[in-house]
This record gives sequence, C-alpha cells and structure tokens, in this order.
Amino acid sequence: MKKIYPIVGLFTLIWATDSCKTKESTFSDKDIKRSEKLIGLEFSKENIKTMHGYLERNKSGYDSLRSYETSNETFPAVTFDPHPLGFTFPEKGPSPVFEIPGDVELPENLQDLAFYPIPKLASLIKNQKISSEDLTQLFIERIKKYDAQLEAVITLTEDLAMAQAKKADQEIASGNYRGILHGIPYGVKDLMAVEGYPTTWGAEPYKDQMIDYTSTVVKKLEAQGAVLVAKLVSGSLARGDVWFGGKTKNPWDLTQGASGSSAGSGSATSAGLVPFALGTETLGSITAPATRNGVTGLRPTYGRVSRYGVMALSWSMDKVGPLARNAEDCAIVFEAIYGKDWQDPSTNEVGFSMQKKNVKDFKVAYLKKDIDSDTTEYGDNTRAALKVYQDLGVQMDSIELPTNYPYSVFDIILRAEAGTFFDDLVRSGEVDTMVEQHGGSRANSLRQSRFIPAVEYLQANRQRRQMIEETNKLFQQYDVIIAPSNRGRQLFLTNLTGHPVVSVPNGFDKDGRPTSITLIGNLYDEGSIIAFAKVYQELTDFDEKHPPKFVD
Repeated sequence: MKKIYPIVGLFTLIWATDSCKTKESTFSDKDIKRSEKLIGLEFSKENIKTMHGYLERNKSGYDSLRSYETSNETFPAVTFDPHPLGFTFPEKGPSPVFEIPGDVELPENLQDLAFYPIPKLASLIKNQKISSEDLTQLFIERIKKYDAQLEAVITLTEDLAMAQAKKADQEIASGNYRGILHGIPYGVKDLMAVEGYPTTWGAEPYKDQMIDYTSTVVKKLEAQGAVLVAKLVSGSLARGDVWFGGKTKNPWDLTQGASGSSAGSGSATSAGLVPFALGTETLGSITAPATRNGVTGLRPTYGRVSRYGVMALSWSMDKVGPLARNAEDCAIVFEAIYGKDWQDPSTNEVGFSMQKKNVKDFKVAYLKKDIDSDTTEYGDNTRAALKVYQDLGVQMDSIELPTNYPYSVFDIILRAEAGTFFDDLVRSGEVDTMVEQHGGSRANSLRQSRFIPAVEYLQANRQRRQMIEETNKLFQQYDVIIAPSNRGRQLFLTNLTGHPVVSVPNGFDKDGRPTSITLIGNLYDEGSIIAFAKVYQELTDFDEKHPPKFVD
C-alpha cells in the first residue's frame, strides 16, 4: 500500500530542512562553545556547525515574541497542577460559623482596640457600641503616629477607608449587617491592585504604577463590608523587607527587619496598625514575617485564593493568605477570600469547613529529627509546644520529610518564572534602578534567570512531580504535621507541593523576639490545622502578647 504523508508534516519537513541550512550566522562557534559551560555539555565542532540555523531561527523567534504584548494577568498555558495522581477533591463540609460574642464592652483605653481579635471588634460594631468610622479613624491615627518608626505602610488609603466606613455604619444602622468583617479595617500587601491608588510592588521602577482595576481578594473583602485603610510594604518585587522607601522594622526590635516579603503585613498587624492584613507567599513570605513579628499567618493550599490583580512572582508557587491576631481570625479572613475565580485558572470550587472534633482524635506527626537538632531557644519553644499537645493526650508519630530529591536545583523554578514576568524590566535596564543590587538581590536574581535552560526548568518540575507523589503518600496519613518554622526543608518542600501551613507564635528568643511553630496540613484541609492551632492558642497566651513600644 502506498504510504501517504500528511501534507502539513511534509511542509514542516521541507521548511525545517531549508531553514536549518548552513548560512552566515550572527553566532560564532566560539559563542556556542562558551555557552556549553553553562549547561555542562560539550559538542563536536561538526555538530556545532549544524546548530547555527536553529539558533538563528530561535533568536528570530525570540525577537518576534517580544514584539507582542502580554498582560500581567496572563498565566502560562502550562499551568501547575499540585494534585497527586488519582487525587480526589474533598467533599464540601459545612461552612464554618464564627460566633460574635454579645458581651463585649468598650475598654477604658480605646487604644486597646488596636489589639482586639476580629470577633470582639465585630461585636462592638454590630451592637453599635462603636462606629466603623471611629474604629477606622483610630487605626488611621495609629498609622500616622507609629509608621515613621516601622516603615510598614506604602500608601494610606484614608479617603477610601472613611467612605467605606461611613457606608458600613449606614448599612448596619438600617439593619443590613453583612457579617463578621462588616466595618472592620484591614491592610493589603502592595502587590495587590486597588483602582485609584498606586500599586508599587515595593520597587523603585514601579513606585508610580497605577493599575486600573482592583484585585479579586480586595473586591471580596469589600463585598463583606471590610474597610481598606492601607497598602502595606512588600519587599522589593516580593523579596525581603527592603523596599524603595526604606526597610520595614520588627516592632519587637526596631533594630531588626520585619522579614519578607509580606513585611508590612506582619509588622503593621503586630504593632496594631491594622487588625489583620493580606500577604502573599512564594517561598516563606507569609510564614517568615508572621514568625518574626509574632502574629499568626495562614498560607493556604496552592490555588485556594485568587491571584487576579496580584503581582506574579512564580505562577506555580504564589499563594495569597492572611496574617492576623490568631488562628480563628485567619479562618475568618480566609473564609471571605477563598474560592473559584474564572480570572485565575489555578482556582477551584473546593469548600472550606472546620468540623469540630476532640483534639485527641487528630492524627498527628512531628518532624522529630529537625526539632531535636535545634538546641537553641527556638527548639526549646517548639518542644514546649509539643508538650502542650501531649499533655492533652495527643499521640504523635515521628516522621521525616522526603530527602532523595535535588533540592539545590528547585529554586530555578521560582527564578525562571520570575524572570519571565519581569523580562521587560531586565531588558529595559530599569532593573538597575532597584535599591538593592548585591549578589542576593531580586535585581540580580532576575538578571541571571536569562541563563536558566528551559530543559533544566522542565526537568526540575518532573522531579517536583515525583516529590508531590511521595509527599502526598506521607501526609495523607495525618491531619497535622508539626514542624519547626526555621529548620529543615519543610518550608521549601511544602511551597513546592502546594500544601497549606499555619505559623503560630510559641514564645520568645533570648532577645525577647517572637518564635513560632508551623503546622502543615493536607491539600485543602486548612480547617484541621486552624482548629489544631486554635486549641494551642486557647491554652497559651503568646498570640495575646504585643510589642510594648506600640501599646499605649
């Protein structure tokens, strides 16, 4: 039988053959030989000569690609999937119900309100013992009084806040109470777009940037009646606590940075400039400032919260979550912002519930080797936290996280994706105007991203897929895994696999600065780790400690 070649395939063969003929090239053999060192390969002279056509065609394609505009909100067509093979989405349980206490009275010193958890503030507002306008004004005055010391606020959204607070008061007075966040002030990391206000991303090249739409998370909080008082510091392009205006400080120790990159969210919440704030995490940017500033931080499962209108650093690793007074406050905020958003292809419809059960019924493990290896006060505080649970009768298995993976290469996933989003910044040379320019700076990270081979990026993601499978087999045996916040690979691993964590204050170091433990949960099971954290916080008072210099 006569073989018939598809005509498209034939044309492709002819075109490829013709385009790859040897011709004068802008690349020399020497150029290619130098590049071989970066990828760890060595080709023969004859093979190098055959490459010129393809390399020229590739370069022409790159140049053509750059002439097409790509919006900030465009995800790559290859979207990260955190779900292991055969993963079944959990069935939706009952939505959490948050009680608003009815017996809350105004304190003699109104400044004490700066450190009240959300339910107590909600009680005062709902029962009209204080207006949202007065409460909002209190937080605005605290920002004006204290932020010069902290450098946690980039933009005070005073006009918007007072308008939202006035509207909240009118609605509540007319019997239209929207829920527990109605009239409650808050702040957002300045990676989140708010129409009418700058969205600076914490970086000099973008300090005047105006985005003409509002991020989904801000819209969701607005729909709940919450009041936006400030856009808070992001370390420059989501790295560290240094931004174009200075360095955000830890309110417990003003000689120390607030950690990053949700530095403003952690510092402002801790110092009582806002009751809660939204942050983002790619590789520690919620949990690190939560730890450093002594607040509770929830990093949800990857894809739980929409990132529409939020600066992208790594499409396959970025998450949005709350920093707040305690675990219950984190749950309240999370319940308001999670869910499917058609503008973010990573989001889904999985529900959020917090089914009550006896703490002894939780299946719990802990990273014994990592905890035991820490002989500092951090380790002592972690072991003391374990004892709190053990005294309640909680049984714990000792486990270790998967080790047989190329952890030293996984960082290229973040760096390659960041380099893609900020390619125009690097190619324009404006990256040179960023404040930090040292070897570990975001500016330098973006420059070197141009030298990460696509093959290695994909190979790293294949290893990541294998790690997801192994990690899931381990984690699915437990409801909660207790880990030290500053030891081992849990932070790196869980950010790569997309698992949720909550960072919980558990004491202080020898210099009086906060420490924390980390509770890791299964995909979409934020409810278990929040409930487990809540038990700890009901038995300890670390979440009720506040930096003395900011308590009036």
